[in-house]
Amino acid sequence: MFTRRSFLQSLAAGGATLALTPREVLADAHHTTADYFGVHPFVETHPAAVFIMKTSVDAKTNHAAVKEAGLTFGSSVFVPMTAAGVPKTHKVALKPNIVMMPTTDVTDMGIVTDAYFVEGIIESLKLLGLSGNQFYLREVNDPGQFSNSGYAQMAARTGADIRKLDDPIGVIPESEIQWIDVPNGKYFTRIPFLWPVNAPDTWLLNIAKLKTHLMGMTLCAKNIQGAIAIPYVRHCVAYDDSMGLAAEHVQTGAKEYILQNYNRHRADGIPRWDRPGGDAGGLWQETWATRCMDNNSVTHAGLNIIEAVYGREGPFTYGPSPEGKGIDHLTNMIIFGKNPFHVDTVGLWLAGHEPGNLGYLHCAIERGLSTILNPMSIPLYEWKADGSATPAILNSFQRTPLRTQYLRRDYNGQEEAEWHLLNEPYVYTTTYAGSLPENKPQSFVLRQNFPNPFNPSTSIQVDLPREGYLRIEVNDIHGQTVDLLMDEVRGAGSHMVRWDARQRASGLYFCRALFGGSSAVKTMVLIR
Repeated sequence: MFTRRSFLQSLAAGGATLALTPREVLADAHHTTADYFGVHPFVETHPAAVFIMKTSVDAKTNHAAVKEAGLTFGSSVFVPMTAAGVPKTHKVALKPNIVMMPTTDVTDMGIVTDAYFVEGIIESLKLLGLSGNQFYLREVNDPGQFSNSGYAQMAARTGADIRKLDDPIGVIPESEIQWIDVPNGKYFTRIPFLWPVNAPDTWLLNIAKLKTHLMGMTLCAKNIQGAIAIPYVRHCVAYDDSMGLAAEHVQTGAKEYILQNYNRHRADGIPRWDRPGGDAGGLWQETWATRCMDNNSVTHAGLNIIEAVYGREGPFTYGPSPEGKGIDHLTNMIIFGKNPFHVDTVGLWLAGHEPGNLGYLHCAIERGLSTILNPMSIPLYEWKADGSATPAILNSFQRTPLRTQYLRRDYNGQEEAEWHLLNEPYVYTTTYAGSLPENKPQSFVLRQNFPNPFNPSTSIQVDLPREGYLRIEVNDIHGQTVDLLMDEVRGAGSHMVRWDARQRASGLYFCRALFGGSSAVKTMVLIR
């Protein structure tokens, strides 16, 4: 029997403290102000991980449901912070994929990141105390169709700033440009971003769309390209195209570097790089990837997100349907994480592709921008609407094949279909597989809840070194269990649960975790 005496003994053994009286702790907590916000600490402390949140939208035209998905996601991932976060005075730059939606035809909706999803995210950040005029939406690629995609209307509803910024350097006002040096660039020495992207006192959210493209898929690493001013944005032009850039903004020997890498990668056997060069071959892809890596080396989003509520086959106004149009499929997922290439790797796999067959991911490994090529080796978590997370297996999520036009392969003189999957087996060797950057927990640890003090809910993380029976309970100051949060077998890894204390009175509570014959206790403070 778990008595008050044994409860107090477990507090001492678990390192909990009762140095302050409840009155003193609560009084001190009331002086705490949330002047900052940010990404949930569980995500921040797992920078190599990818998170998948399932949604339940019944139709892509159900705008209310799509907005609710964005709001629920944002409310669980973005949290108030008392320190070490983003000041609430910062600007928030948003980079959805808002490109080339020529009409309001619902069959074309999948061309862009859904505007209602982005609206939900904005509204979730407003709940943390931000104002509509702190949000800036930017896109350089054919942004004249904002009204057709619903973005102009969404910006009016939220108060966000949205601009048409498709004038080239020299015409666009300098006040709309943020120049960034590229210290380790292989092609660029400087890149002009659409202000306030990469500007001081600005926090960036990269919100891509699950959508196919000539580069394979237009996911996080490529989506951010659309925040660069013309003509520097034209990463995708052919190897021999000068792009019309200022000479001092291109690395000396850039073309030679690209050609040498291309020849080396062909010899190394990067898939499909043997496709003849020109505008549809491996050299073209090598050229784009080099510029893409430069961009990503200096662009650091607070979070990289793939809106996969529905995914699209077909990049812009065309696709593989019998009518030559794009096809949208309900996929009902949000894929996110700190590393854009890891997020892309999981997104590609979920869209029916084998990521090892995509050359730009190999280039990211070489440039030190990614550490894992094998999607099965990326730490993966399922993120729940209540803000809890649990280790997951990629094979447990449903795949939705989305065909692409990327580098068609010739099989014994028979070229594969224009729209195809990159699903041939790939052997992830030690050269490209990388090692897991996040060591599995070596011991049983109950971490301090976040936030603390809190109202009305808080997150609790437990690290398990192996699979085993885990019990997490909340006790009051008398040692009585008031809530049982977990009571089941869990696998090795980090687990996060959420305690909703709306039915509980203000005061001190104690989280107690039991695993493998050991117990740990943390003190929690609920404030009303």
